[in-house]
Amino acid sequence: MLVLGGVSKTYPNGVHALERFSAEIRLGEIVAIIGGSGCGKSTLLRAIAGLDPATSGAVTLDDIAITAPHEKIGIIFQEPRLLPWLSVADNIGFGLSDLPAAERRARVVRALDRVGLADKARAWPRELSGGQAQRVAIARALVPQPEVLLLDEPFSALDAFTRTDLQDHLLDLWADARPTLVMVTHDVEEAVMLADRVLVMRPRPGRLFADVAVNLARPRDRKSQLFDQVKRRVLTALDRSLDRNLMEAQSNSSAGEAMWW
Repeated sequence: MLVLGGVSKTYPNGVHALERFSAEIRLGEIVAIIGGSGCGKSTLLRAIAGLDPATSGAVTLDDIAITAPHEKIGIIFQEPRLLPWLSVADNIGFGLSDLPAAERRARVVRALDRVGLADKARAWPRELSGGQAQRVAIARALVPQPEVLLLDEPFSALDAFTRTDLQDHLLDLWADARPTLVMVTHDVEEAVMLADRVLVMRPRPGRLFADVAVNLARPRDRKSQLFDQVKRRVLTALDRSLDRNLMEAQSNSSAGEAMWW
């Protein structure tokens, strides 16, 4: 289990980015983190990754404190960040150097097939479209089979059609080993489409405002009434999280669920 225990972050310049953020995320769960600009979403993700440890509080994975990058935690950024001097296949297999060559090749071939890029194995990153490059980044992050995968708005720079396509590819790859996914996004529909829970943050400093359960079976229909109901719950929680006149809300699952009724 991934546990965020009262995570706070204050930068050297005095900016108080996070305040006592607490959550428990179960193995195999998909959690989306959403909130207004500057609410500390990416700061929280970097703390979970061990890239920028918390000032106070703790991040633990299976009771191990995360204070630096860990082999069980992978991360995908907004940009694909592929290595331009390596082929697509070699980019995907980059983190598998400890495996026997035959197993490494087999994993890469399977990953390429799963993201629909089997014909691009020998291509160079510069020859790929934006969507193709991000598919490679997703495959590269998942092929080492991390226990937790963090995603920092990985589809935000893509057009709507490509974004939808990549959401489907991500779920296909997740289904193979079911790692825990923690995803930062500005897109409420994307959060409801992918996540089991949506954590809504309140800004300045970033705090957990609402924990909204997404009790929808997969595959999900964006046009269904149930999908729209959950989306409205998240939107209402998000609107309320930005209301300066509200008193600081306590973070619990019932808060988000009750807001729109």
